[in-house]
Amino acid sequence: MTVSIPHEPDFQSRHIGPSVAEQKAMLETLSLPSLDALIDQALPQGIRTKSELNIPPALTEKSAVEQLTQYANENDQIRSLLGYGYADTITPAVILRNILENPGWYTAYTPYQAEISQGRLEALLVYQTMISDLTGMEIANSSLLDEATAAAEAMGMAHRIGRGKRNTFWVSERCHPQTLAVVQTRAEPLGIKVVVGDHNQADIHSDVFGILLQYPATDGGVEDYKTIVESARAQKAMVCVATDLMALTLLQPPGEWGADVVVGNSQRFGVPLGFGGPHAAFMATKEAHRRQVPGRIIGISKDSQGNPALRMALQTREQHIRRQKATSNICTAQVLLAVLAGMYGVWHGPEGIRTIALRIHSLTTVLAEALRRAGLQVRSHTWFDTLDFVCDSPDQRDQLIANALSAGFNLRPVGPKGLIIALDEKSSPAEIEQLAHALGATGDFSDFQNSASLPEFGSLARTSSFMTHERFHLYRSETEMLRYLHRLQVKDIALDTSMIPLGSCTMKLNATSEMIPVTLPGFGAIHPCAPLNQTKGYQRLFSDLETWLQEITGFAAVSLQPNAGSQGEYAGLLCIKSWQEARGQANRNICLIPDSAHGTNPASAVMAGMKVVVVKCGENGDISIPDLKEKAEKHADNLAALMVTYPSTHGVFEEGIKEICDIVHTHGGQVYMDGANMNAMVGLARPAELGADVLHLNLHKTFSIPHGGGGPGVGPIGVGAHLAPYLPGDPQGFDSNGGPPVSGARWGSASILPISWAYIAMLGPVGLVQSTRVAILNANYIAHRLNPHFPVLYSGANGRVAHECIIDLRQFKSVGIEAEDVAKRLMDYGFHAPTMSFPVPGTLMIEPTESEALVELDRFCEAMIQIRREISAIEKGLPPEDSPLKGAPHTARMVTADEWERPYSRSEAAWPVPGLRDFKYWPPVGRVDNAWGDRNLFCSCDAWPEEEPAT
Repeated sequence: MTVSIPHEPDFQSRHIGPSVAEQKAMLETLSLPSLDALIDQALPQGIRTKSELNIPPALTEKSAVEQLTQYANENDQIRSLLGYGYADTITPAVILRNILENPGWYTAYTPYQAEISQGRLEALLVYQTMISDLTGMEIANSSLLDEATAAAEAMGMAHRIGRGKRNTFWVSERCHPQTLAVVQTRAEPLGIKVVVGDHNQADIHSDVFGILLQYPATDGGVEDYKTIVESARAQKAMVCVATDLMALTLLQPPGEWGADVVVGNSQRFGVPLGFGGPHAAFMATKEAHRRQVPGRIIGISKDSQGNPALRMALQTREQHIRRQKATSNICTAQVLLAVLAGMYGVWHGPEGIRTIALRIHSLTTVLAEALRRAGLQVRSHTWFDTLDFVCDSPDQRDQLIANALSAGFNLRPVGPKGLIIALDEKSSPAEIEQLAHALGATGDFSDFQNSASLPEFGSLARTSSFMTHERFHLYRSETEMLRYLHRLQVKDIALDTSMIPLGSCTMKLNATSEMIPVTLPGFGAIHPCAPLNQTKGYQRLFSDLETWLQEITGFAAVSLQPNAGSQGEYAGLLCIKSWQEARGQANRNICLIPDSAHGTNPASAVMAGMKVVVVKCGENGDISIPDLKEKAEKHADNLAALMVTYPSTHGVFEEGIKEICDIVHTHGGQVYMDGANMNAMVGLARPAELGADVLHLNLHKTFSIPHGGGGPGVGPIGVGAHLAPYLPGDPQGFDSNGGPPVSGARWGSASILPISWAYIAMLGPVGLVQSTRVAILNANYIAHRLNPHFPVLYSGANGRVAHECIIDLRQFKSVGIEAEDVAKRLMDYGFHAPTMSFPVPGTLMIEPTESEALVELDRFCEAMIQIRREISAIEKGLPPEDSPLKGAPHTARMVTADEWERPYSRSEAAWPVPGLRDFKYWPPVGRVDNAWGDRNLFCSCDAWPEEEPAT
């Protein structure tokens, strides 16, 4: 008898939710004979690609993890004492395991639905409080993308506050080089002149609207900026300061010596280097500027029972509302990393962080003495963790770099003869002794230590307290810290709880095998400025991923640098702008954008120096081709680009996409395609074949990088061959090729790229296509089941949707029911609401993804159908205020209270369907009063009520 060896389990069957039998049952419900028949109805034949994906066959989960581990091992884990605003750090094990490696934290969505996001919101409030305390500012946001882009946001904010009447931004030459590069990138399209110089000789004249200082400086110097700050004050220019949080435990915070805006990176608070990201940057400022702050601010409000509750405040969704008038194009933040940094502060407390800072500072001082003993000239007079010294000749400098490398250290060359060494939390006495000997010092550590004396900070020494709130003092034992993190986690709905059916946001499975490599030291411990010959594993990873993304999209080149979808939009538009200028068409500055577009589209266009012209959409949701023709002809001499989302924001494959692209090209423009919905196209259609010139991809959507509660994200761009020379260049300037950089690190958030690599490698060409097909199947199944109860607003020519569907709730407004009521009631059923009122007010946009099995799809549909019955009761005469829809969500506190005076039963409130008796998620707060929170803006833990108000 011949031996038959069964195949190993494949990842495809684990990733795709519905089994083959379930897919067949769903197709029967849709009255279709096969999945091919559905795809033929949903996708116009004219957009279908004619070639199969040329990607290696699928790897098993075991093989993929082994390959990525090999790549990680090919990166040399040499101690990089390079500075540039990055420092190696120790992630506390309790935080590593219970946040970074915990799907309860990394699979949650942006906290737009506050009631089921109270855990993340509290963690972000803690982060904001820590940032405000350390910087000495009144208010902080809950994270930005990286320090370089945060500095650029500070410049933009200062310009807005000055109403654009001045156009010069003065920047210290002692800022980090990547910060200078990104600030200059952002300034040019906005017509802002950046002047870089010595702060001791700065000419702060009447056209200067703001200045940017680095504290401590990139060379490590701790400077008193009193004179230049006074000059800025005299000219009413805003003072922006980029700083180091760890240093601020010892140094006077910028808020105490005149800063208006303080930015920086919280990376060294427990967040791995990761070859550049993801890291959570921050911005802190004065209360008076709170409405100008980009990104998100978490505020304290109250719920329907008068109890304290958190939510995102003020301008959180501003880019959706204000569009081209938005203050920023930021959508994805770095929530997971901000949570890590904030909890690092909770774990160590102010005394623990100050002890770490003193240790680093003391070791730096001992190293300075050792360098002097070696005959080297230390140019720094004061320092925190970074020393700047000079050699006698370039040859001596090069020899010292080689000696240090042989001993296991990367040092940073500066100028012809200079060297910089930056220490960090991992530095130790033994390491200092080893490095000192490599650089020519004689003696041992204790000998150097006995001869060293700490430099005096004088008036710049910190005297004020910080992180005084009890949350930074309660959790010193691991038992208590573990329980605190768990209490926060279980307040939220993440993918470990239930389906998150958000349209346009693609909350699919983030497989454990994809996540395991992220925390390998070979990926996490690599400095973004490490020499390329030490990062061979990363280079192989990048090469694979770029090649695969080129194959999937049809484009000639890909840049992985943009560290968010919004940054991808911006980078893509800059490529178009640079190409137009290179061919003598700098006058082309008109960007056509459909009125259905995501709000970041027009915001990105304005940031890129373009003027937005809105193109109408028809009643069926498609772009109005007659209106597009009219606008393209009207602006033919100045047309730069069209921004189009495909499939459309309405969840439909527009049949006229190729004609749309042809119209724009005919009139001299380029087509920028927003790839937010690429998960409906992978393997079935290629954007480049449709006529697009640029595409940004959301790796945190289509390619499975988890949302992390609102970030991290990655937004790489693919471009045609003609645009390839203009892809973002190296922000540190090691490589002069390419266009203007958009992020602080050359490959952006490099350490999470293994997730998408694993996703593609484990699915392979067959699994990628099948994932797309099942995503379309799941969406059409939900649309079919819900359409009799909630009309599906848009569909294609054959009555099918793409990967998402929009259901219409506007007809219920006449009986007092809004989309928000349905969204909040879904929480009682244990679901996160679909996307609410976007792109059409009064609707819900639902996207099930391919990862949800039939049982979960049915559970969601049954919840929606039961809610429709509750609406029917109102239509038949029940006062809306007597319905559980208006009382939702219902907390355990409400349902178990001694008094129950509602006209519906406790059971109807909390267990509207029988399945909830087996497992029940309890919303921790009632409906949050957003208006009260905006009228009473409290954005730190210090404003949290000591006792909860009575219900």
